Amino acid sequence: MDDCTVTTARRRSGTAVVREAELDRLVAAVTAPRATESGTRPVDALLTVVGGAGAGKTTLVEAVVARFTADGGRVLRADSSQSETHLAFSGLHQLLRPVRGRIDGLPPRQRGALHVAFGVAERSEAPGPMLIRTAVLTMLSDLAAERPLLVVVDDAQWADRASLDALSFAARRLADEPVTLLVATRDPTLSGLAKQEPTLTLEPLDRGAAERLLDFQPWVPAGPTRASILDQGEGNPLALVELARAADEHDYTSRTVHSPLPVTERLGRVYTDRLAALPAETRRAVVRLATVDNEDPPHTVLSWLPDIGDPVWAPAEEAGLVRRSGGRLRCAHPLSRLAIYHAAPAEERRAAHLGLAELFGDQDPDRHAWHLAAATSGLSAVVSARLEDSANRARHRSGYAAAAHMLERAADLHPDRGESTRLLAAATSAAVLTGRLDSVERLAARTRAGTDDPTAVALAALQVGRLMTLTSSHNAAFGQLLRTAAALADTDPAAVLEALAAAAVVRFYSGDAAQSNEIERLLPLASAPPGHRLGERETLLAGWAAVVTHPDAADACFTLQLPALVAVAREEPQTLILLAVAAWLLDETELAARTYDLAFASWVSQGPLPDGLGGVAALAYLEQGRWARAHTVCAELAAVASSVGLDHAVACAFATEALLCALRGDVAGARARAQHALSLVDPQESRSVLALAHRALGTAATVEGDHEAAHQHYRVLFDDRGNSTHYHLSYPALPELAAAAARVGRREEAIRIVDGVERSLADAGVLAPRRAALVHLSRAALVPAEQAEHHFTAALEAPALARRPFERAQALLAYGEWLRRRRRISDARPPLVAAEAVFRRLAAQPWVARARSELRAAGARSGSTEPDAFAGLTPQQQQIVRLAALGLTNREVAEKLYLSPRTVSSHLYRSFPKLGVTVRSQLRDVVDAMTADRDAGRDTDARGPGLIAAHAERRFPVRGADRGGPSCPEPKRRGHG
Repeated sequence: MDDCTVTTARRRSGTAVVREAELDRLVAAVTAPRATESGTRPVDALLTVVGGAGAGKTTLVEAVVARFTADGGRVLRADSSQSETHLAFSGLHQLLRPVRGRIDGLPPRQRGALHVAFGVAERSEAPGPMLIRTAVLTMLSDLAAERPLLVVVDDAQWADRASLDALSFAARRLADEPVTLLVATRDPTLSGLAKQEPTLTLEPLDRGAAERLLDFQPWVPAGPTRASILDQGEGNPLALVELARAADEHDYTSRTVHSPLPVTERLGRVYTDRLAALPAETRRAVVRLATVDNEDPPHTVLSWLPDIGDPVWAPAEEAGLVRRSGGRLRCAHPLSRLAIYHAAPAEERRAAHLGLAELFGDQDPDRHAWHLAAATSGLSAVVSARLEDSANRARHRSGYAAAAHMLERAADLHPDRGESTRLLAAATSAAVLTGRLDSVERLAARTRAGTDDPTAVALAALQVGRLMTLTSSHNAAFGQLLRTAAALADTDPAAVLEALAAAAVVRFYSGDAAQSNEIERLLPLASAPPGHRLGERETLLAGWAAVVTHPDAADACFTLQLPALVAVAREEPQTLILLAVAAWLLDETELAARTYDLAFASWVSQGPLPDGLGGVAALAYLEQGRWARAHTVCAELAAVASSVGLDHAVACAFATEALLCALRGDVAGARARAQHALSLVDPQESRSVLALAHRALGTAATVEGDHEAAHQHYRVLFDDRGNSTHYHLSYPALPELAAAAARVGRREEAIRIVDGVERSLADAGVLAPRRAALVHLSRAALVPAEQAEHHFTAALEAPALARRPFERAQALLAYGEWLRRRRRISDARPPLVAAEAVFRRLAAQPWVARARSELRAAGARSGSTEPDAFAGLTPQQQQIVRLAALGLTNREVAEKLYLSPRTVSSHLYRSFPKLGVTVRSQLRDVVDAMTADRDAGRDTDARGPGLIAAHAERRFPVRGADRGGPSCPEPKRRGHG
């Protein structure tokens, strides 16, 4: 090892010593054992180190890596660079390059997705980001199964967004595996990563630590010079080291040590001065090295640089601008690389970029285009076209952030103003799919400033409005979309419908009746010009916007056409999702859930952006009785939305999950999620979240027997005259409000509310059957006891209620309770048994307990001797068991649920003893026992639960309970007489 390398190593080790406490904390975190089933707190799979330039992040990371590898761990590392920030999946490619042979061991779909993402294969359609992320998750999990794995991303502020999103996704699912993601970044707000906990922030060194660091330097400053360095260094380790070096070279002392510049600028000047002092040939070589800006360049690029042993490097190495490491030369520090690049003469920089562009040529067209653009000082239609082609390739790989940036640069370079506007519009559309509102707003502002075409400006505003629908600023979003629709009315009817459809999404979330009036006023403006007809999509959007805006007034023809429209759109997932939303709002729950199944089965995601009313899928599955599927939809929506800061989408997911938790008896979880959801929105601008959250809180209070609190929460959903807070989400809570009011002596108040809801039935159109059933159930809780049976039977005979297993089971339970209290014991048993069977399948434990209590009082036993085994599993474990019972392998289950195979294996390992099984083949029997009344006909005692259950099944058939995981067929029901 030469003197310069020894000196560099000594300086770097000195930084690690003065950061000893931080180093010990990181080492402890990456080597800590993962959580166990005993309930210990999970160890975080993601650690973030935040600090400014020169704070010592890289030094700490290297020290952690050294200790981790010394203990036998495997390390994958990506050192991010500015030149690759806008190359989709470049960071992930660098990270996985040492283990690229393992990609071939992935399941076929995941293997193909990664190959397309890395540009080594082509596919007719872009792989969905979720599939790419699942492939990364599977690969990291497989590697960790062999030995502990540390994944390092240094200078993450420059990492490409697609790679960060994939790693963030994986980190959230690796908490119980020996994998740690260690991220070092300058940006404390790095979306999707640095916001996670825990974060280690590297503060400036205190005076004592700074003194110790100076003592480690080859030349130890003393006296006034030392004091000046300590003052000017401001606790920044790199500044202290480099200023001490500069002070040792008398040329720099007066110009640098006493400079009043900020630390990073002062350091930049140090490096700039050193660059200027180099021989011309050395300077050109160093500029080339800084322009490469890649920690792992291909052989062709290395051959373009002087050989590592070439004497040309010696002056730069002596000046501390480059260092030898791992058999090749690197810039000494990212800050020195930046300073060298920006201090170099413009012609030298352009020459370096042009040389790299020629080197990459056809073998890497994306890097070729990017370096060609960097070498272009004026306008060029040819270079603009190369960048547009590169953007299209990035979009094809689901690299939407990279595509947006390349299209924006292409717009800058194009000499034609119209083409430039077109490229900016394409960049804005791509940016929408990243979910980052600030980027979309900036691009729209550029469009406004760069064109006098009002249509182009309005279309850019439409993109901003579309994304704003997923934020909590609903009034602003609605205004933006309505102004856009009005501006486009005379020129682009199709765009008007896109704007009004997005405005309808806002109307659903906000629940504001005034917004409904505005949309209905503008819909006629979207009609086709005389002699023309709207296209199929425009016709669909017009009907869809009307349904979402005011489902009570929906065109009956549109409702009748829904099944046929779904059949036609089987291969168009985006259209299927629109139809599923409409079906759910029109109370066609089974059609809605079935349509969502079709959409998700054929979905090729158009980006990480949550789709319009994405949370409705969870509500449809919840109503259909597929609670495990609803839970998965909530979890994925929250994960995607939180990674891009779309608070309202996160709030919707949390509010729906809160309701699921409450229904299953997890009161603490329900309250935490509901309160978090409410904290993310303005309740006056988001009545949808308000209604869901208070329904969840009311249900949680009911579970605890606090009917006064339950009544208070349910009352938020209606005013004194029966007007709903939210035009669709309030009504399912009406029977619960009535029951709570009856228990706390508020019957008269509740009757006025129910009367008001009943009056609204005259205008309810196609929604009348379900709302009428809910009114009957509410009346049954409020009228004198002798009048209740009519309302119970009317509700239970309604097909609309029969399509919602839990709602119907609640009605059966209430009816059975009423019958038992009227001493009609034999009549009470069948509805109670039927209700208990549904509650047990759904793992709705509070209602299971209540139904069993009533059954015991009625002299009957539960329909299952071991009802709690399956219910004792977590929702995720239930999903995994269901899919494994269908014969899917761990890898197939993992791909469906976006988990790692190791996580699936771990959950099955924990579930087996709880279920009393020892081999995988026994899971089918467990699932069948939980999803069908297999006791029917077993008990020869006419008074036993078997015949009662069979009788209950005939009188009160159970429909639509959760029998399968996502996008999988339901097991056949067996054992019914």
